[in-house]
Amino acid sequence: MPSARSFPAFCLAAACALALPTRAAAAPVPGNPPGELEEIVVTASFRQATLAEMPVSITVLPEKVLREAGLQHFADVLGLVPNLNWSGGTSRPRYFLLRGVGELEQYQGAPNPSVGFLIDEIDFSGVGMPATLFDVDQVEVLRGPQGTRYGANALAGLIKVKTHDPDGSRDLRLELTAGDDAVQAAGLAAGGPLGAADDGAGWRLVAQHFQGDGFRRNTYLRRDDTNGRDESTLRGKLRLHPATDWQVDLAALYVDLDNGFDAFSPDNRLRTLSDRPGRDAQRSKGASVAVLGDLGAVTLHSATGYANSDIVYSYDGDWGNDAYWGIYPPYDYFSRYGRQRRTMSEDLRLVSRSSADAGGYGWVAGVYALRLDEDNDQRDDFADEPLHASLLSRYSATNLAAYGEGEWRMGKALTLSGGLRAETRSADYHDSDGARFAPRDTLWGGQVSIRGPLQQASSWYATVSRGYKAGGFNIGRYVPEQRRQFDPEYLWNVETGVRFASRQRELDAQLSLFYMWREQEQVATSFQLDPGDPLSYVFYTDNAARGRNYGLEGSVHWRPATALAFGATLGLLDSKYVDYRYGGRNLDGREQAHAPGYQYSLSAQWGREQGWMGRMDLTGCAAFYFDASHDQRSQPYRLVHLKAGYAGERWSLYAWGRNVFDESYAVRGFYFGLEPPDYANKLYVQRGDPRQAGITVEWRLR
Repeated sequence: MPSARSFPAFCLAAACALALPTRAAAAPVPGNPPGELEEIVVTASFRQATLAEMPVSITVLPEKVLREAGLQHFADVLGLVPNLNWSGGTSRPRYFLLRGVGELEQYQGAPNPSVGFLIDEIDFSGVGMPATLFDVDQVEVLRGPQGTRYGANALAGLIKVKTHDPDGSRDLRLELTAGDDAVQAAGLAAGGPLGAADDGAGWRLVAQHFQGDGFRRNTYLRRDDTNGRDESTLRGKLRLHPATDWQVDLAALYVDLDNGFDAFSPDNRLRTLSDRPGRDAQRSKGASVAVLGDLGAVTLHSATGYANSDIVYSYDGDWGNDAYWGIYPPYDYFSRYGRQRRTMSEDLRLVSRSSADAGGYGWVAGVYALRLDEDNDQRDDFADEPLHASLLSRYSATNLAAYGEGEWRMGKALTLSGGLRAETRSADYHDSDGARFAPRDTLWGGQVSIRGPLQQASSWYATVSRGYKAGGFNIGRYVPEQRRQFDPEYLWNVETGVRFASRQRELDAQLSLFYMWREQEQVATSFQLDPGDPLSYVFYTDNAARGRNYGLEGSVHWRPATALAFGATLGLLDSKYVDYRYGGRNLDGREQAHAPGYQYSLSAQWGREQGWMGRMDLTGCAAFYFDASHDQRSQPYRLVHLKAGYAGERWSLYAWGRNVFDESYAVRGFYFGLEPPDYANKLYVQRGDPRQAGITVEWRLR
């Protein structure tokens, strides 16, 4: 574990106060006593529950935090979630890691995510770029294996984005944003009732467009927009009540992220030299239908989701131009990946009306199905000519699962719960190189938990859970035969935690301790075949014997007065490979990739719902290894974000600053031979966003 010397004094002091925002600055609930914090309801569970009823380490970021600490994308608030990291190499976060477990990239067509990602019940696991924040109600992050709830796609945990539901009330909101880096954004959200009945049926429509240059200056092309962001979001929702005690929610979205990708430079600066900038574009369409119905002693829950994503990812392979390299013949490489991904899912369950808290017992029984299809087209060019034939691949995977969970009240204080999930995953792959794979795995996971009260609204819990991830295969003519396929991974998690709330609810906190051991840990590695060819990378996944991940997650939020709130989060993580060797290197005991030893945030906010306000967020991250294939590390960093302004009854005006001290930090790193004539190995990094400032104006009619 990191020593106390690893932390700034202010972070250590906050950690000692409790361990650090499930929500960074929640608003008082209308009608509640001044200074009282709102109660958060978690939807990423079998039945809606409060945080105190969830025997799992969880962070919930409500709308107020997302609007006041964020700007445009989920990337803006990642630092508020303990032990959540992401791997760059893209224009927006797509590959997430929880407690050091997750993916670093996907260059070829065999997706097998470790972190589940849902937007309004639509599965975007592994392609989470559509997570724009405009009109989002809350984001829920469940850490640790969700073996009963979500199965194979949630070995490390689950991220769920929930947009605003229609509630039958009339609402109109217009938001305009402008800032440096040529940022311009406009958003419109509107909602209202359906029909004359006052039953909560309603509709909601959301449209937003955001664009910016992307913080790079291409000095060769003399352009500022080669890494630009051009993002459009369109969402619609309907809530219907076709019969008494029946509710149907329909959601649809269309997100078009037509972003450039020109993020790397041979000198690791924000000035790029590429003559053929790439793209990181994703056009996603999706829809979901959620049905909630009363069947007497049980309640029917059905969630059906569909997504279709058209993805283009390309980049200049040499990150330069002929004039810069100054060699002949040309040193000019370009790579393009075209990907079409479709998912269809159904989660159907019966939930008892009774629960452990109300009735002494409760149960859940359900079935789940997920179908994923992905078509890939990979093309590598040299000097504008194909380097070799395009690799065309077709991949499909079908997950079928049955699960159940029960909970019982033991005496007056304790609640015991247990769940089990059995799942089969069948995959089929073939490509134009003649490779064919058809693995099939039968997997099982579950959990046993116990929770009880401490005092007033405080509680404790202890959980033992088991998660799983299916095995798979490695693609490419240069992959060694003995490493063509890899086995499933299983993850055991032992966790205990406490949640505290003061009598007047002006203070709440949570603290979780966990220990995870990974069996047949899947490790993504790579190697370069030809030092003179930056595209000659071979990516494959291997099984380490074991892995160990343990640490702490905490949050505290204190509202000493109605107009003043403080919050902090802390994540500590110690991760290591056990009995693992790669390329003649012994990695036994080394930290895992993208698994920083600590992450923290501190926030302070002053202001009421109307009037002047100000907010400060400080987030920090320890150094971490970029990959298992080399031993290069990032540098620790701290980011400060500020926001201040005035809110009236119908309008508001805010000035904001992101990374106001212009901290330079890396979000992805590669170590390989790029630069002629000797092609010596060197670390190349993708820098995070530098300083940015702007204003946001909002008008609302309700």
